[in-house]
Amino acid sequence: MVSNSRITTATIADIPAIVDLLNLAYRGEIASRTWTSEAHLIAGDTRTNEVELKKIMNQPGSVILKYCTDAQTIDACVNLQQHGDKIYLGMLSVSPFKQGEGIGKKLLNAAEEHALLNNCVSIYMTVISIRHELIDWYKRHGYVDTGERKKFIEDAVSGKHLQPLEFMVMEKPLVTK
Repeated sequence: MVSNSRITTATIADIPAIVDLLNLAYRGEIASRTWTSEAHLIAGDTRTNEVELKKIMNQPGSVILKYCTDAQTIDACVNLQQHGDKIYLGMLSVSPFKQGEGIGKKLLNAAEEHALLNNCVSIYMTVISIRHELIDWYKRHGYVDTGERKKFIEDAVSGKHLQPLEFMVMEKPLVTK
């Protein structure tokens, strides 16, 4: 468990709200007005769906942390997947209506707490390599480009790529306190 009382572990019952949040944050008209959007890179309004999210939640070592400002509203989330002594961080999303309030940073801190509680030595992620503003934001929070690149394979769920895309792998070593 993490020390921020607004951040808790999501359950299967949270899937519809988290899918709505992910799609709102990454795709579509509202997302296109934010600096975290992928709408200019990937067509469509869908980042994920309930079937795909349930698969992710049911993977061994996978957890979704949710950030709520009130009892009913999930304003942000992040997926953490333990792979040996490392945590993969994915789907970090903050509602476009709540961006700029420091919620993303709070989720990064919670991810680090979770990783340390699970005896992990680092957190890694993949970021679309041309998302320079987002990459710079992660760098300001201690993540570095590992030099590794991965293909971003288009699928039937997350939309049509508007140009060739690849992932940059970033990683942050953790310091035990």
